[in-house]
Amino acid sequence: MATRHQVRQAIVSLLYSNEINPVTAEFEEEFLEEKKIRNERKNEAQQTFKEVLANKEKLDEILKPHLKDGDFSKVGATELAILRLGLYEMKFSQTDKAVIINEAIELAKELGSDQAPKFINGVLDKIKAAL
Repeated sequence: MATRHQVRQAIVSLLYSNEINPVTAEFEEEFLEEKKIRNERKNEAQQTFKEVLANKEKLDEILKPHLKDGDFSKVGATELAILRLGLYEMKFSQTDKAVIINEAIELAKELGSDQAPKFINGVLDKIKAAL
């Protein structure tokens, strides 16, 4: 069974892909199967992915004041996907916020630029204080 971390990696990848070109249901299915995310974890990944997309405008409204000049164009697509997932989890899940931030930092180390972990930590930490 896939770990929660692997599920988060897959969700970030789907969010990133969707930012570049809208993800089809077929692509989503194939991607999750390729990553060996199945059963309950697959349902969890699909549900979270859909909910992040459905709440994208609300999440971006919360993120915007915490970005330099409120400018999304200066944030890489991977970092933006990590921020949206982290913020979504902070607002809508029961997971401890420190765990969410730590997971987001780990995802940034694995998937983002060299500066991404520090950036992700700073933004989510400010938001955590504001929530």
